[in-house]
Amino acid sequence: MKSPCVRQCTLNENDMCLGCGRMLYEITSWVSFSEQKRADVMTQCQNRLQALKTWKPSLVDQKK
Repeated sequence: MKSPCVRQCTLNENDMCLGCGRMLYEITSWVSFSEQKRADVMTQCQNRLQALKTWKPSLVDQKK
């Protein structure tokens, strides 16, 4: 299975790539993963990226 990298590599505070949705350890271990593990990671990536699209930060009261 081909790498899901989309060349938009930016890690968030949880070490998740905002381009492809993989975690840093998944990126660095990709070549050693089995085909099944890669397929599982791909599913998780889709879920992570979808969650980012629907996530809305809580409003924080600001002092005026």
